Amino acid sequence: MATFLRTAARVSFSGSLLSACSRHGRLYALSYFGSNSRNSSTSSRVKVDLDSSSGIAVVKFQAPPVNSMGMDFLTEMAISLDKLELDKNCRGIILTSAVPKVFSAGLDIMDMYGKTLEHYDLFWRGVQDLWLKLYSSSKIMIAAINGASPAGGCLMALCCDYRILADNPRYKIGLNEAQLGIVAPFWFKDSMVNTVGYRIAEEAIQFGVMYSPADALKIGLVDQVVPEDKVFSTAKETMEKWFDIPDHARQISKSMMRKPTIDRMVANREADVKNFVGFVSKDSIQKSLEMYMAMLKMKKG
Repeated sequence: MATFLRTAARVSFSGSLLSACSRHGRLYALSYFGSNSRNSSTSSRVKVDLDSSSGIAVVKFQAPPVNSMGMDFLTEMAISLDKLELDKNCRGIILTSAVPKVFSAGLDIMDMYGKTLEHYDLFWRGVQDLWLKLYSSSKIMIAAINGASPAGGCLMALCCDYRILADNPRYKIGLNEAQLGIVAPFWFKDSMVNTVGYRIAEEAIQFGVMYSPADALKIGLVDQVVPEDKVFSTAKETMEKWFDIPDHARQISKSMMRKPTIDRMVANREADVKNFVGFVSKDSIQKSLEMYMAMLKMKKG
């Protein structure tokens, strides 16, 4: 696994907006979908279903109990996104969850606690890589958020072009790292600022605010709030509207808007890894994570 992730962390893909990074990597994956009208690929944590006739790929998280973003999840997502990026039959991607009541609970704390410095390094590069693949994708990305979406789950949604959230007061969304004693890195912050504006993002990140569907819609964190049973169908209908725009014009426009954020992340990537490893390996942070996990065990008990 460690060898694989070292390789994956260096990967970039020619079809995405991440052209500025191509010199740092190599072409990683060939298309796995062939020419059938509907094709699917299932790994243990991620299921991909591409309908070539419509051009829509559904990437469904299936890592119970809460779709935690551990190293295996990050790896499988990276592979799936690479393949879709290179598949000409795919024009748009819908991210959603197969696990009831949760979109994704975010980064797996077990990958940040009691591990080696090398593990923390590889883990964080995997998180960075997933963000780069999502944020730089040339495809239309729509988040069909059918459950709670804290921290890393919120980050994946922020990477999308459009966000649809189920109208359930229990399904809150936000970058709540501060509440756990963790500092959201600058590229988490940039993703939030680019979506809701600086002042709202400043408050949201400092307080680790988790927004209800109504409040998320109010501040622009999501674009639509719909009944839970309408989330996926609304995502497909919305995708069809995006398809009305010529791909080349939309892709160039998306690249123009997102390139400064991507370039900033790439330029500071190594320093960001170093900062994360130094931060998460501190005794005080390890103790905080230990206390948090103990609290979760008490709740389950």
